[in-house]
Amino acid sequence: MIHVLATIELQPGTRDQFLAEFHKVMPFVHAEAGCIEYGPTIDAATPIAQQQRAGENVAVIIEKWESVEALQAHLVAPHMTTYREKVKSFVAGVKLQILEPA
Repeated sequence: MIHVLATIELQPGTRDQFLAEFHKVMPFVHAEAGCIEYGPTIDAATPIAQQQRAGENVAVIIEKWESVEALQAHLVAPHMTTYREKVKSFVAGVKLQILEPA
């Protein structure tokens, strides 16, 4: 199993639009072979001083996949190509972390 953290930096004021498109593609991703978990997150409102906030123009996608091969298939899935085209004007940058359990 692998874990993926995709930190998506968004153009100011576009997070809601980005998340709307993301939620549309989620059922297709959940149906992919090897998908264990796939969903967007944003900063939680907490009083915890140590919390490092991502910011109002960031969404962090939390993913779990059965294998690197499943992730690779996801990246080229037709619905992902369509999705990336729909959100490209919202995205300012992407940081991808691929991790494994230790």
